[in-house]
Amino acid sequence: MIRHVVLFKFKKFENDKDKQVKEQEIKDALMALKDKIEVLRSIEVGINTNSKETYNLALITTFDNYDHLREYASHPEHLKVVELIKPVKEDRSCVDFEI
Repeated sequence: MIRHVVLFKFKKFENDKDKQVKEQEIKDALMALKDKIEVLRSIEVGINTNSKETYNLALITTFDNYDHLREYASHPEHLKVVELIKPVKEDRSCVDFEI
């Protein structure tokens, strides 16, 4: 099995309300992928509540193998979420490992 861990750092928002709304929108869109992409075995999405850290959101997904991870990465539903994230993304870090 493959664990895919992604951290997102978002650009500055005009205010905390806009930030909270966008973070929740992205979280909801990511969580909805579970019902749309068959090869996605599990998904967790967390909005960072530690104000001392700089990354805003963590995504943890599990796949049977790297082929399934690649299928997920190119899936049209995943690509829609990528487009949702792009305008607010400042940075992204990713680690993929076998479990």
